[in-house]
Amino acid sequence: MNEHYEKLMKCFDCIQKKVTFKPELALILGSGLGDYADTMEVAETLDYHDIEGFPVSTVPGHKGRFVFGYAGGVPIVTMQGRVHYYEGYAPQDVVLPVRLMKLMGAKTLFLTNAAGGINRSFNAGDFMLITDHISMAVPSPLIGDNIDELGVRFPDMSEVYSRRLRKIIENSAVTAGVPLRKGVYLQTTGPQYETPAEIRAYERLGADAVGMSTAIEATAARHAGMEICGISCISNLAAGISANPLTHAEVQETADRVAPLFKKLVTQAIVDIHNA
Repeated sequence: MNEHYEKLMKCFDCIQKKVTFKPELALILGSGLGDYADTMEVAETLDYHDIEGFPVSTVPGHKGRFVFGYAGGVPIVTMQGRVHYYEGYAPQDVVLPVRLMKLMGAKTLFLTNAAGGINRSFNAGDFMLITDHISMAVPSPLIGDNIDELGVRFPDMSEVYSRRLRKIIENSAVTAGVPLRKGVYLQTTGPQYETPAEIRAYERLGADAVGMSTAIEATAARHAGMEICGISCISNLAAGISANPLTHAEVQETADRVAPLFKKLVTQAIVDIHNA
């Protein structure tokens, strides 16, 4: 058996012994956005430490647990804290949680993140609907023997972020009264922030926002046949565009400031996706 699949199934077996909840949608909460889980009607929680072989999040602002419950009446599983490649985990371990949530029953993956704004019309506190992504120097989680039980050897990536879901979320933003930008997200390895020269290069490549997560998870989810959507919270302007040094504290401060709008938008989108 493929070693990554064997590890995945061991984690899944462990979860099945501890949790009975069946989610319809999987939600990953980015830096500073984890408090969204506190607004859910919580049915069960499971700490990552309690799952045998599960990679544990080490980043401030990432609590490190699955929260099972309801958002707007929709059954969801939420990752309150994700795992990043820069924490030293193999790409296959970074995406293990996504694959687990698919096995739990989630058909849709809703990705969120805090990102630096490259598009010069963006402002800190804006929300950006992800239309596509660029992976920059982050190894594919599909390298190595293919896990045939999850997906095909050469998965198509021409529509990673579902056009259907993007249209729904655009309408949700109007309903919720929350302004919503659109753009391309670029993932770097991190953990260092980008240099001004790198940001200029990414701008020329067509990126509107940059961060250290999401693309790798979307790739694995697409391989596994999930329908994917994503929203970035523009937490700061990127290096060379912002006149100030970049800090994680600024990321969390911006996320805290726009949290009420974020919660409103995400809940409306989840309900609308469920009812579509």
